[in-house]
Amino acid sequence: MMDVVNVDRINMDTAPRLTAGQVAARLDVKVETLYAYVARGLLSRERGARGSTFDALEVEAFAARRRRGRGPATPGTATGSPGTPLMVLDTDVALIEDDELYFRGIPAALLAREHPFDAVAAWLWGGPGATLDDARRMAVPDAFVGAAREVLASVPRTASLLDRVVLAVRALAIADPLRDEAGRGALARTGEILLAGLPRALAATVPDAASASAPASVPHHVWQALTGAPPSAAELTAINAAMVLSIDHDLAASTFAGRIAASARASSYAVVTAALGAFESPLHGTASTAAARVIAAVRQGTPPDVAIRERLGGSVRGVPGFGQPLYRAIDARAEALLPLVAALDVRTTDAVASLTETMAPTGLQPNIDLALGALTVAAGMPDDAGSLMFAVARTAGWIAHAIAEQAEPPLRLRPRGRYVGP
Repeated sequence: MMDVVNVDRINMDTAPRLTAGQVAARLDVKVETLYAYVARGLLSRERGARGSTFDALEVEAFAARRRRGRGPATPGTATGSPGTPLMVLDTDVALIEDDELYFRGIPAALLAREHPFDAVAAWLWGGPGATLDDARRMAVPDAFVGAAREVLASVPRTASLLDRVVLAVRALAIADPLRDEAGRGALARTGEILLAGLPRALAATVPDAASASAPASVPHHVWQALTGAPPSAAELTAINAAMVLSIDHDLAASTFAGRIAASARASSYAVVTAALGAFESPLHGTASTAAARVIAAVRQGTPPDVAIRERLGGSVRGVPGFGQPLYRAIDARAEALLPLVAALDVRTTDAVASLTETMAPTGLQPNIDLALGALTVAAGMPDDAGSLMFAVARTAGWIAHAIAEQAEPPLRLRPRGRYVGP
């Protein structure tokens, strides 16, 4: 008997349904295959003036079952990542094991609770025997920041925060006379310039007086760039955790792109630019933007099932903020960050809880994008603020991977093609 998601809600009649074409695109199958699923009782449909339509949440539950490669969706049973890896690379940065994320053998959640982001980044860049120095703060020459701000001053207002990050990286590279230096020290130096320089270049105002007298951390500057005000203690705790947890996560698409550039011995700035190219994707770095919009809609009174269906009605990418195939249960990063967001805004937490409850029948649980989106909404930031936090934080991971790649033979990540054309 078909495993049907319970969507018997009073708002169902007004919630958008998916067309056959939309469902086929979401499942990455032909329409004929979709109707074969219907004939086998795997999906239900309704016929009307628009032809066959499908319930978005039921489709999402079916997609989750297909990803697992097994029968009915059961919460907490997803393992592995869909598809076959092209290759396996050794990494000494991040490990995901037993639903826990570790950086160099230490739980990322513990690092996020107990250490400043700046200290964790510098520790990851250090060689053997590196220690965590909680007094460590990233620094950048004022002239570099000024040059980046000059470039950003000409950017149209319609530019996204990630557009500005990409331009700021290139502007900082142009300002740096040592941009082409190679080696661990040069990579760490560039990483420090980027982490300290990006949020200051993006800030609409100069740093507050308190941070001028006592150097502030990178998360402090990121918060100020996004809100125009320095963070409270609770706010700093939340954004510091968000950024530590976002530093690395196995070989994500952006990390692999950065390693390919490093394998070709690109400059430190070029490595980060290459990584940002793969990062700017709704399946990766910008997913929290969509999650923030769904959370904001629910927070403002839209029923969660309607908000989800409205999002799925125009998307083939799934429900933003839910599902992470590397975990059997909840994404460890979301599990660590969401309680800290709860301390900032109850209404946002209630919205996240109602969305999570609505998604429960699909077996998909919150991921880091939902947590970053929740932090964005709770703080009243622009809806794409999560992508900025994520990009600046992941820069620390990209630099750590570039340092590791420097120790490998150059161009080792240059695959050979197998011609299959006419």
